[in-house]
Amino acid sequence: MPLIWLIAIIFALAVLGFVMGRGRAVASAGGDTRGLHSLPSYYGWNVALTVMTPAFGLLALWLLIQPMWIESRVSAQLPENAISETSTRELVMSDVRRVAEGLEAINAPFGGAHPVVNDAYLADLREQIGSVGVALGSDITVGVYDAARSFRTLSGWGGTAMSVVAFLTALGGFSVSYMVTNKDFRARNTVERGILLVLVAAASIAILTTLGLVLSMLFEARNFFAAHPWQDFFFGTKWAPDFRGNSELAILPLLWGTLYISVIALLVAVPVGLFAAIFLSEYASSRVRSLTKPAIEVLAGIPTIVYGLFALITVGPMLRDYFALPLGFGQSSSSVITAGLVMGIMLIPFVSSLSDDIINAVPQSMRDGSYALGATQSETIRQVVVPAALPGIVGAVLLAASRAIGETMIVVLGAGAAAAQFDRGLGELVNPFQAMTTITVKIVSQLTGDTDFSSPETLVAFALGLSLFTITLGLNVLALWIVRRYREQYE
Repeated sequence: MPLIWLIAIIFALAVLGFVMGRGRAVASAGGDTRGLHSLPSYYGWNVALTVMTPAFGLLALWLLIQPMWIESRVSAQLPENAISETSTRELVMSDVRRVAEGLEAINAPFGGAHPVVNDAYLADLREQIGSVGVALGSDITVGVYDAARSFRTLSGWGGTAMSVVAFLTALGGFSVSYMVTNKDFRARNTVERGILLVLVAAASIAILTTLGLVLSMLFEARNFFAAHPWQDFFFGTKWAPDFRGNSELAILPLLWGTLYISVIALLVAVPVGLFAAIFLSEYASSRVRSLTKPAIEVLAGIPTIVYGLFALITVGPMLRDYFALPLGFGQSSSSVITAGLVMGIMLIPFVSSLSDDIINAVPQSMRDGSYALGATQSETIRQVVVPAALPGIVGAVLLAASRAIGETMIVVLGAGAAAAQFDRGLGELVNPFQAMTTITVKIVSQLTGDTDFSSPETLVAFALGLSLFTITLGLNVLALWIVRRYREQYE
């Protein structure tokens, strides 16, 4: 049964439970709702939530666990001769999944006896699978074919079992909650406890997701450092991955490009954003503010790929033709300053909106006291308002820095994909018209295509991700600490 049908059936059963539960409660009170412990709708919601909550919870767990169980089961069944010297079990399993997808797409016979498997049959099968748009990177072997059939069979059985168990769970919840429904049943208390559990589960999802992200990166980073010296990663000065071996995987060239581009972006975003915030909060009339602030915040809604195209087509060639070439700094339109300028424009609404809210939170009594002492408006802003709002402004800047460090698309299109070369001297490193790349770009490039998750060249992406996560987490924690540490002085 398709998943969408199963969800629709559970929803329909919940709606039916709402109507029948409400009706049963009213009937038990002789039609007089004043005899009910709770409002009639609570009885209906009790049945509906008892139908949906366990069923959807089980469905979510099943969808999470089943693919991992099938993957491990099929992987263990792969014969050793299915894994060549130039491949790994992970790459073979990637082929197995694609072949299973292709068998599903061409509606090949499900289960049953094997057809006569030979080279001619496998070649014909590969053509059929390719004709429906499923790309296969290599020929189908007997081992991969058998594993794909097993994968498809287990997936089919798992899907059927999931549908049956989820429906029976929903039906069981319907039966139990409907049977206990009567005029004396404390439906409101039960529903509110149920909603509280749902809210706790929703809040837990964010925490568990963060924990899962950290643990996944930690485990894979541990595998990387088991295959590659950590001293070379943290203290090396060259980035040169080579999937044939002899790779030099150092984070310093990527970290330099990340910090250099981010600093330029902040040099653009912080002054412009802060001055815009001061104007909107202190000088602009209500009419001007109502027009200007939404116009600035439109920048935050523009996709980063559009900023990247703007950097590639407009800003990069302009900086090259008017600055880099005449001054002899370089000939490429992809450069650190291109990505930094465009990223700074993108960050302006982050700085301005946060700073504007923080400046507006400064008590008006502080301004009035400054005016009473004879200070002008500009003096009040410089000596009273900005110092009072400074902790919040610093927090906004640090949050913008975290956003800049994690940016990818603008860097790909505006700054190129070449890592900084430490062996070319300090002049090349600090030249803003040189092409450089960042940690996020290399994470994407190392995980693009068919990757071998047992090689250091692929696992390095997780070490880079863990390092980037640590940097941005530190900036966010510092921003929150600054805001909370000094905010009470001005309340």
